[in-house]
Amino acid sequence: MSKQKNKKHSTTKHTHKALLETGVLEITRSGIGYVVIANGTGDILVRQGNFNTALHGDTVTVKVIKESSTTKKKEGRIVDVLERRQTEFVGHLQLSTNFAFFIPDTERPMPDIFIPLDKLNGAKHKEKVIARLVKWDKDDRKPVGEIVSILSSEDENDAAMKDILAQSGFPLSFDKTVLQEAANLPVVFDKKEIESRPDCRDILTFTIDPVDAKDFHDAISIKKIKHNLYEIGIHIADVSYYVVPENILDEEAYKRATSVYLPDRVNPMLPEKISNELCSLRPHEDKFTFSAIFEITAAGEVKNHWIGRTVIHSNHRFTYEDVQSIIENEEGLYAEQILLLNTIAQKWRKQRFQKGAINFSSQEVRFILDEKGKPIGITVKESKEAHQLVEECMLLANKTVAEFVAHTKVKDDKEIPFPYRVHDKPNEDKLTPFIAFARKYGHQFNTSTPEKIAQSFNDMLKAVQGLPEQHVLEQLGIRTMSKAIYTENNIGHYGLGFTYYCHFTSPIRRYPDVLVHRVVASILRKKPLLDKKMEEKCKHCSERERAAMDCERVGNKYKQVEFMKERLGETFEGIVSGVAGFGFWVETVEHKCEGLVTIVSLNDYDEFRLVEADYALVGRRSGRQFRMGDKVTIKVVAANLEKRQLDYEWVPGSEVKAGKGLGRKVVKAKKRK
Repeated sequence: MSKQKNKKHSTTKHTHKALLETGVLEITRSGIGYVVIANGTGDILVRQGNFNTALHGDTVTVKVIKESSTTKKKEGRIVDVLERRQTEFVGHLQLSTNFAFFIPDTERPMPDIFIPLDKLNGAKHKEKVIARLVKWDKDDRKPVGEIVSILSSEDENDAAMKDILAQSGFPLSFDKTVLQEAANLPVVFDKKEIESRPDCRDILTFTIDPVDAKDFHDAISIKKIKHNLYEIGIHIADVSYYVVPENILDEEAYKRATSVYLPDRVNPMLPEKISNELCSLRPHEDKFTFSAIFEITAAGEVKNHWIGRTVIHSNHRFTYEDVQSIIENEEGLYAEQILLLNTIAQKWRKQRFQKGAINFSSQEVRFILDEKGKPIGITVKESKEAHQLVEECMLLANKTVAEFVAHTKVKDDKEIPFPYRVHDKPNEDKLTPFIAFARKYGHQFNTSTPEKIAQSFNDMLKAVQGLPEQHVLEQLGIRTMSKAIYTENNIGHYGLGFTYYCHFTSPIRRYPDVLVHRVVASILRKKPLLDKKMEEKCKHCSERERAAMDCERVGNKYKQVEFMKERLGETFEGIVSGVAGFGFWVETVEHKCEGLVTIVSLNDYDEFRLVEADYALVGRRSGRQFRMGDKVTIKVVAANLEKRQLDYEWVPGSEVKAGKGLGRKVVKAKKRK
């Protein structure tokens, strides 16, 4: 018995020296939890009985209760919930005579929520509802909540979109106190405030936005100063004038940190009174703006610039399609000014890529929806000159503002805390296999400096334009890149080739832009803002941005599955977009809908194995390959809305191969029996 005890103590330490760690709880479908520690010291296993009152995604304090002396793996017990990730849930109501419970629709285990009968908000037994967690103290047997709204049983789409937002911790509505605060904001401009700002209302100014946009963040003005010299202004909605530090609107905006754009809706960072009315740069209305104004030659050379608060008046609201038509046909409203801006923007764009920016092309999927939100069509939006015109102007403003702050020092030459937008150079572990793969297509990479790597990327991207392998090389190339984040520790923006960069141009939908405006305003007042919590705010905004991107990806996937569900049994041309040991993914050419062809469905044709270096599945007998970038024909065999999954089957026939000169064998496989 004593030997057993000694043996036990040699592998497991019972923590008489209690270790407390902070991290995020991730609960698996099986009910086991892991607290992910931010400093990378290793996850801590937490069993279901030790969750205390924590839920999936919560930031918690965990006490380490066991640690293996051999593997160093830790087990713990949650002692405190520091921050809830999610407080609103989609599920069903179970109503009894004296009490009610909310049963969440979730794949991960979580307790039912007790709903007092006076908090039902009119909900009835078995109705699908949204519930808000109100209270769950350590002594409470069950969490206590209230019903926020009732979901229509006929509108599955609405419930699905709200569930996507709720699971990522985004509030589905604004509290009454927040809406009231927004409603109290003055609609009429303060005369003293107008007098304190340079007046740009007489200068030709217009906005360029998507056709369905309601919140106009930015406007462009243009005025000829003299021959070959122009004043070009980039004017941004002055959100920080209305949303002041530490009031209830600011707290709500910080909590959300970003607007979320789903296929059928926008979940805004700020109430509509601010985002669509007071701050939206609508045509024929005076608006307060924060501006970066430049003196620029017709050749695109910036001679001078000024940054500050202004008042503007937009003369016209253009859509991207309007501007693209003017560029292509060289005629239309304000054609002379738009054509000049486009010429300058294209010069800036060319110069950026020459200086090291990486020219990855982007495609955006847009859904055509009926009145119930059901997708009846999918279009692919590509970046055209109208988009590039706006993009280059915004990049100039963002870069100039970041440089302005970076070169402003305070006492003892200290830097001002500031939310830079940074992008690190490519991850070497991801870059090395990609370079080996690209070499098979004849592309060489110079890795001697980060600048040479960027140039190699651009050379490759230019060479593959229009070729079958373009898609695979672009997608794999993007995966080698680091993620852009917000931080006060500036390391530059590798992808854009900028030494200094920030987000200044979209404060209606991004909280970091609000922070940028506040810092710049403080410098202009000669009282620089030294925010000791800036890095903490940057981390929060980066995390919320990733959550919003996940929401948008999942929302798009839901709509794609919904669209393809009406097309079961139909065949489509597609491109192999990923490979794994259990099958390969195919993205349809026409609609960009990605589904999985399982390796099991290929068993009648051959036995396939994964060759990781070639990003390919290879048939053992036939030599038939399915490699990233290959064109294939698929049939839609299943569409699971609940899991947001599409299943395809490969249809053998006349596929076009992606490689050039690789000598891969193409065979016609036998049809299934």
